[in-house]
Amino acid sequence: MLSFYTYQTPNQYAQAFKEAYSIINVKQVRVLSSIYFFVSATVRLLSLLSYEGLSSMANYSEYSFNNWLTITGSLGFLLLSNHALKSGRWTTTSRNILIVTCCCFILTTTFAVSYIFSLHNPKNTLAVFLIGIMMVSLFFALEVKQIIILSLYVFLLFGLTLVLPGLNLTDQVFNFMAAFILVVALYTFSRYSYYFKSKHFTRLKQLEERNLEVQLLNRQKSEILGFVAHDLRNPLNNIEALTRIVLEESQQQNNTEIQLILSSTRQAKHIIDDLLEIAQNNKAPFQLQTTNIITFMNNICSNWQKNLNNERRIVFSCNEQELTSAVNPSKLTRVIDNLIGNGLKFSNSESPINIEVRKSADACIIRVTDFGIGIPAHLQQLLFDQFSKAGRPGLKGEKSIGLGLHISRQIIEQHGGSLTVDSQENQGTTFQITLPFIAA
Repeated sequence: MLSFYTYQTPNQYAQAFKEAYSIINVKQVRVLSSIYFFVSATVRLLSLLSYEGLSSMANYSEYSFNNWLTITGSLGFLLLSNHALKSGRWTTTSRNILIVTCCCFILTTTFAVSYIFSLHNPKNTLAVFLIGIMMVSLFFALEVKQIIILSLYVFLLFGLTLVLPGLNLTDQVFNFMAAFILVVALYTFSRYSYYFKSKHFTRLKQLEERNLEVQLLNRQKSEILGFVAHDLRNPLNNIEALTRIVLEESQQQNNTEIQLILSSTRQAKHIIDDLLEIAQNNKAPFQLQTTNIITFMNNICSNWQKNLNNERRIVFSCNEQELTSAVNPSKLTRVIDNLIGNGLKFSNSESPINIEVRKSADACIIRVTDFGIGIPAHLQQLLFDQFSKAGRPGLKGEKSIGLGLHISRQIIEQHGGSLTVDSQENQGTTFQITLPFIAA
């Protein structure tokens, strides 16, 4: 519980902490000296306005001297701290000397007020000096050596009071006891403040290191993914080209084995495209162009219908004449293709895929609906995760690595829109894309 008394900043962060907090402490010197100067100057101004009444009070000359000392000293520390923060010539050691000197100045001026107010017997009134000790302890992060110097200085201040006024033995003993208690308070408060500031600094440094490690690992992961994907693409292109040639030259146009090779190659290329998309951490902003969404979607549906050769029906519907939005056509096509492909994969060949485009108050709505097996509720929240665990094989055994929907949502969000899902098991699934539209 009292470990902060002997706490030391871990060695690997000790030097960085000293350098950082030497600057922070100098900033505290600037703040405190500014407050000191303002308060003492205000007191001096008020004393000038009420000079006749104040000049007759006991020990006025001592108060006045201490006030001038505070004004001069605080102004000096304000100027020095500003110079230390702006100049690059100040070392950590020179900044620490400034800090300790400022702490001694604070202790001296607050002690002087207590000394004068208590009629030269500090033990009688120590409230102001205790405030000075609290300021020094809590405002600054002081090393043990610095605290020892300040503790000795407190003893020196009290030692002077034992000599100057000629106190009796009893008062001298009580003043010594007061000095001892205040030194313990100074050490305790300072170590407590240092402990928490050092712990906070250490945690921040550890967090920075871990963030750098995570960034490095992510960068390495992306480089490996990109390297593997690029190196796999070329042999797959060769396999696909050779398979096409064999299929065209073969007299058996419905050769199942060759068709399987061609289908597997295309599937592998799609996976590689997804991996490359994920590997691009620093994506350049999309080049958007104003597009008539109705014409755009109609063309996509027509192309799909041609490729399916009437084996499946792609039903497109829209009640609007024109809906325009700023989109990247190739990226949006990839999203729609992925959603239609999923609909075909998870529904029977007799059921259609419905594509609907409609207008809301401030957006274009694109809905892709299938009437297939649906998505269980517990998987829907995982659906858009990277390498999602919600990935399932299609009705014909098609495999998925769980990247398509993750990439699709990223693309739509980069358009300033959203991609959501609504599904019920054994009834079907609807994916809805919302894109901000441009009024015609």
